[in-house]
Amino acid sequence: MTKNVILGLAIVVLLSPLAGCAEPNAKEPNAAPEAKKPVVIQWVQTDTGKWMVHDMNRPTSPVVTPGEASCYDKVGTAPSDAVVLFGGKDASGWEGVKNPSGPFPWTVGNGYLETVKDAGYIRTKQKFGSCQLHIEFAPPEKVIGKDQARGNSGIFLMETYEIQVLDSYNNRTYADGQCGALYGRNVPLVNSCRKPGEWQSYDVIFHRPTFKNGKVDRKATFTIFQNGVLIHDNVELQGGTNWIGPHAVTDYKPHGDKGSLALQDHGNPVRFRNIWIRELKD
Repeated sequence: MTKNVILGLAIVVLLSPLAGCAEPNAKEPNAAPEAKKPVVIQWVQTDTGKWMVHDMNRPTSPVVTPGEASCYDKVGTAPSDAVVLFGGKDASGWEGVKNPSGPFPWTVGNGYLETVKDAGYIRTKQKFGSCQLHIEFAPPEKVIGKDQARGNSGIFLMETYEIQVLDSYNNRTYADGQCGALYGRNVPLVNSCRKPGEWQSYDVIFHRPTFKNGKVDRKATFTIFQNGVLIHDNVELQGGTNWIGPHAVTDYKPHGDKGSLALQDHGNPVRFRNIWIRELKD
């Protein structure tokens, strides 16, 4: 057998397995064109109407200019749509709870409000419901006392629901009364307190409770950051927070849709600054 014959047979042997193979995606000569897949359009129902997903006609968010964050002794500023309750000088939006028509009972210092022993609570003249609250506070640098007698104050939403203020830096107390607690109810996830005398902050998202036929219909919820650290994550408050005994606090009691923000005089010199609120929908 000649070399040419052998070469020819080899080529036939190599090509024969491929002879019946067609290109996987090859189309039949007279095949009908593939039908186009239908375009999927999804719709969403919103407060501003019904819109397609990625609809260019859907109204965009209003513009809010953010404020500047505080840094040590440099006081921050509020967002452009916030109600400034105390910006460093003017306390005219506040009143004493003991004597609302009398002179302002706390000290207005250089950029801060400071509690005055036995002067009583103060509260805002303007009332609020659901809100975003920013507030900064500083327990005294000089440590005096322990447990609940050390840098004690409180922040009351709607004059009713207390976020505890306390010097809880290396200061043991009952868990639901430490700094950041929803007093008598919820313990903060962590203790993120700074040292005594240093400025601290709360950023709060609060949704008020609602009432129907004299009973709570929807409970209040709190999300709180202390010094930028999450300490309450959409917590549903199970009742009131007012002290009625060593081991008891109040239950829910019906009240209006809005109430004042109140700050507590607990006999300790605590300072507050940079207080602002943004009202939220329920």
